[in-house]
Amino acid sequence: MTENISWWDSDSEATMVLSTPDVDPGLWAEYLQGADQSYRRHGVEDALDVAAISDGHDTAMFWALVDDTGRVTGGVRAIGPLTCADDSHAVVEWENHEGLPAVRKMIDDRVPFGILEMKSAWTTNDRNRARPVSNALARSGFHAMELMGIQFCMATSAPHVLERWGTSGGVVAPIPAAPYPDERYRTKMMWWDRRTFSKLAEPEQVSKILREIAVVSRRAALVS
Repeated sequence: MTENISWWDSDSEATMVLSTPDVDPGLWAEYLQGADQSYRRHGVEDALDVAAISDGHDTAMFWALVDDTGRVTGGVRAIGPLTCADDSHAVVEWENHEGLPAVRKMIDDRVPFGILEMKSAWTTNDRNRARPVSNALARSGFHAMELMGIQFCMATSAPHVLERWGTSGGVVAPIPAAPYPDERYRTKMMWWDRRTFSKLAEPEQVSKILREIAVVSRRAALVS
């Protein structure tokens, strides 16, 4: 990307910005700061090493929702395309746990078709905006899959978070949960497939995904 792509999301009352760390270093820094604060607020800061990811070396692109005051209210980043299971943070999360062989197999079996891993997601702690922000971020992987010609997207998180992300057609993998980042949590894995999401997602999410893909494709063609 040589410049960002953005559009207004009426539900979250914010502008969704799709960019890269190199194109928007200032916005990237704001997104990371928000992620760090959010993870610390929820007591899971061990799952986010900001210092390790701040240079953006493994981030293909990121999304930030910016409200009308200029404040970032949520975001997520994409890693990939993965070339093997060891490229995924999931192998760290399931290390020394019974689900690890299944995690590796699910990733390696899909690598030939293209996989992006969504990481470091966070939303505002404003209860009135958190759910629409989460719904907007749940659609983000499809923008990247369209731009990069990739079939699959994956994420790992606590079940209550994945429940929200499932509105866009994600399916929780039948793999034993991992106690990550510590024994308080039961991390699960979710997959999205460009071929089948429309049958699994909430109808409103499907229509928004298709509209946003059209916007992203059109604007990407203009700046390429």
